[in-house]
Amino acid sequence: MSLQEQQTDLRGGFKQEMQTRHIVMLALGGVIGTGLFLTSGYTVNQAGPLGAVIAYIIGALMVYLVMMCLGELAVQMPETGSFSTYATRFLGPGTGYTVAWLYWLTWTVAIGSEFTAAGILMARWFPDTPVWIWSALFAMVVFLSNVVSVRLFAETEFWLSLVKVITVLVFLAVGGGAILGLLNIDQAHSIGLSNFTREGLFPTGFMPIAMTLLAVAFAFSGTELIGIAAGETRDPQRNVPRAIRTTVLRLAIFFVGTIFVLATLLPREQAGLVESPFVTVFTYIGIPYSADIMNFVIISALLSAANSGLYAASRMLWTLSDQGHLPKQFSALTRMGTPLNAIIVSMAGGAASLLSSVFAPDTIYLALVSISGLAVVVVWMSIAASQIAFRRHFVANGGDVRDLKFRVRGYPWVPLGRCCAAPWPVSASVSTPSSAWPCTSACPSSPGATWCITLPAVAASGACPWQPWLGPPMPCRVDGCARRPGCP
Repeated sequence: MSLQEQQTDLRGGFKQEMQTRHIVMLALGGVIGTGLFLTSGYTVNQAGPLGAVIAYIIGALMVYLVMMCLGELAVQMPETGSFSTYATRFLGPGTGYTVAWLYWLTWTVAIGSEFTAAGILMARWFPDTPVWIWSALFAMVVFLSNVVSVRLFAETEFWLSLVKVITVLVFLAVGGGAILGLLNIDQAHSIGLSNFTREGLFPTGFMPIAMTLLAVAFAFSGTELIGIAAGETRDPQRNVPRAIRTTVLRLAIFFVGTIFVLATLLPREQAGLVESPFVTVFTYIGIPYSADIMNFVIISALLSAANSGLYAASRMLWTLSDQGHLPKQFSALTRMGTPLNAIIVSMAGGAASLLSSVFAPDTIYLALVSISGLAVVVVWMSIAASQIAFRRHFVANGGDVRDLKFRVRGYPWVPLGRCCAAPWPVSASVSTPSSAWPCTSACPSSPGATWCITLPAVAASGACPWQPWLGPPMPCRVDGCARRPGCP
């Protein structure tokens, strides 16, 4: 089988219509959302100015580690199933099965709440229009974006993400000018770093920094969408590495820079969840219509999150069907190359999650949110572990590391470091009172429930590879490795 034939087989019949700009914006858009626009103020309030900056630097480092591991896997095996398929192939079918369902659940739990939140925000401008009408309209737009074609989805996500990126850039420029005293604000001189020293370097101690790491991890979740999109990207050996390097650098600048500006301009006690810290800063600087501008931006962020979330969730169902765990109808593609049945069921899952938040908020919905709360940590761990296993098998079966189109520098310390760092956010969150967590889709509502509900399910996946109904591990189909005996 030629390399071209192998790549076609790996992609499962999807159309390769995404370009570098699409997958860069897909990753940026998946990350820049309510976690940055709303809950960043919570991080500053809880950890203090310097503590918040440190927490986001740690988050950026974790993202760098996981993206390097994902890059090596995605370039060699550009599959729509991405980390679920890699986990199935190199860690065992039980692990891949669990990762796929956890990731699907993460996005379906979020989808319904994103539509509702967007509808509520529209009430600011149209108070007489029922929220459900706006929610239904947004749901239809996102559904059509995913169903019509991959190209339409990619273009829609590109422009929605561009709104958020421009907002962050303007915020950094305006905030930087205010810090340096270049703008006409209340102070006629440079603000400097007084907020960092006014209450001491760590006014709330060191523990709150660790406690906020789970919220920070949620704020950074979404970068792994590059791996899913690799299966529908033109020339992934060229475009995926460029997208990964560009995304990691921009995310570090955007997130750490934004938190630094917020921490510098906002006193810790004023940073919270009453309103977006962006609105507070823009109003403080004197930008007119700040609340309306950020209302539009946050609606764009919610729609972008729902758009990319539906895309990711549908691809996880397609993967489970492709592996034989769901009926083949879920892996059927339309003429335009979209998994219609998987998209419909994922939308229905989002609606069911939304209904549970109304009729059973303290039982079913709490369990769903708690399970999805740990999912991103599990996914990141599986990516690092899969990369270690892939490299070992690749070399053991005669592969030359120098032939890898994208390889992890510092192997095995980079993936090992990521595996060791993954449990930190969750373990630190256990000591956090439930009341200290913001009630948004950006982080779990009960860290204790996250442990009690999720860990048994995840731990059970360790035994799943031995269950006969999940089948044997998938064969490795990497060029230069697939034709060698003994390859898993």
